[in-house]
Formats: sequence, C-alpha cells, structure tokens
Amino acid sequence: MAQVRQAADARHWASINEASFVAGMRFLFWVCRVFGRWPFRVVLYPVLLWYVATQPRARRASHRYLARVGRSDGVTGVLRHFGAFAEAILDKMLLWGGLFDFDRVGLHGAAPLLEMARRGEGALLVCAHLGNLDLCRALSLRTPGLKVTVLVHTRHAQAFNAMLARLDPRSQLNLMQVTDMGPAMAMQLAERIARGEFVVIAGDRVPVADNPRTVRAPFLGADAAFPVGPYVMAATLGCPMYAMFATREGNGHAVHFELLREAVTLPRRSREQALAELASQYAARLEHHVRRAPLEWFNFYDFWHLPDTDPHDAAQ
Repeated sequence: MAQVRQAADARHWASINEASFVAGMRFLFWVCRVFGRWPFRVVLYPVLLWYVATQPRARRASHRYLARVGRSDGVTGVLRHFGAFAEAILDKMLLWGGLFDFDRVGLHGAAPLLEMARRGEGALLVCAHLGNLDLCRALSLRTPGLKVTVLVHTRHAQAFNAMLARLDPRSQLNLMQVTDMGPAMAMQLAERIARGEFVVIAGDRVPVADNPRTVRAPFLGADAAFPVGPYVMAATLGCPMYAMFATREGNGHAVHFELLREAVTLPRRSREQALAELASQYAARLEHHVRRAPLEWFNFYDFWHLPDTDPHDAAQ
C-alpha cells in the first residue's frame, strides 16, 4: 500500500489539475470584492477543509514539505499552506480584475534590469512557484518600455486561466506555451532578448517531456531534481541570468531580483559540472526565500522524487 501511495505521489506536476482547487474561487472573489478580505477568509476555510479532505496526495506533499521547513503543524499547517495558495490566487484575480494596490509592491534589485531595458538589452529571469509570479507580468504592463515574456505550461489549469482572461484579456498577452525547447522557439526568444525584452522561465519544475533533462541539487536537506533548461537557454541566448522571487511582506508584496550570472558558459568537457553548479546556486537562493516565506511555495507534489535521469543526458 505504501508503495502504491508513493508511486501516486510521484506523478509529474503537470498531471495535477490545479484548476480543481479554484473551482469555487469565482464566488470567493465576489465575496472579497463586495465584503472585503476578512469575510473572504471566513468563507474560504470551509472550501479548504473540503479540498484537503478530498486531495490526499496534495495533503501529504504539503505535510512533508512543511516538515522540511520546520512548520509541521499537522492538518492546521496544511490548511494554512493551502490558505496561502488561495490568497495568492485571489491576488491574481484582484490584479487582473483591476482591484490590486500596486503601491504596496516593493521592488528590490530591479534598478540594473530597468537600466538594461532602457539600453535595449534583455535578460533571462529564473522564477519559482513562490508567491505571485503574475506581479512581474502586471508590472511590465504598467512600466513603459518594459516587455516580459513568461514561458509556461498551463494546459492543466485551463479553467483558471480562462477565468483570468475574462477579468482582463491582457492576462494572456505575454505568456508563451512551451513543453520543450526546440530550435524555432530558441530563435524566437533570441530575437526578443535582442530587442531588449525579458524572458521568464521557472527553475523549480521538471520539464514536461518524456526524458526530462535535470540535475540534482541540494534543497531543504535533500537532493531534488532541477531542470537544466534555464541554464542551457541562458548560454544559448548569450544574456545575463537573474533570479526573481515574489512574496508577501506584511500587508504588501516584495519582488526580489538577484543576479546569478552576467554570462553563462557551458564548457564541453565540464558541462555536467557547470550545470550542477548553476542549479545548486539557484536552489540555494530559492531555499533562502522559501525559508523566509515557507507557506508561499506552491508545489503540491513530491518535489524530492528523483526521476530516472542519465546525468550524461543532462550534459548534452
């Protein structure tokens, strides 16, 4: 029985229908819009109780993760974790519904990127499923000359993205669906970088592919699989690579930008080692921000399950 449960928990993240979690979010959004945030939270927790009770896989994943960050409070901790996820979803809806207070968003380390945009130079931003990634997209729409393209795989959450599109069609404008990085897409991204645009890619989820190219890196006390795509892409595009983390701070939000490398080089003879070093550097920064906001990391699956990966394949 334990082996069956473990196998189920190890399913790829893309097979999880995250839209099922937001089935009642349209009603909750209405509650928040009409009555405010606290009434929203009062109505929210019965929904969370139902979801946690009916989603054992996500519940176990949350519990194991919280134990790693020292926040293991049983069902209470899991409810708070899912509550933070619901708050992030609400913020996305408020953001694209025109009800979000951007004055409460603090930018940290953004000056070099804004200067690059002014000079017409682009960069690769490696993000994480931490906090509210949509902040960077919305800020780009509010900042003249700043253009951002986010590489996503959202086919498992079509209902939720359709809901955002009804709130504001612009929510879909700067998304690019991607399952694997082919030559044609690499050329498109290179053209965007050359025009001074910024490309955002997740650094904390295994690619949607039959043979995902990953490397292992220490993260929260154990090795986990991290994609090599961001580092291969940065080397191919010949641009600087930054990490980006967006989390809550008090009654507002903070978006942190951190330079990872001015330029990424992958020597043929030590390519595997270089990729592992880059992934470990990113994982260390991710761990730093996850520990600062432990309830805001939203990967509700067995993140530490190591897929069958040939290390030489990752070095190709």
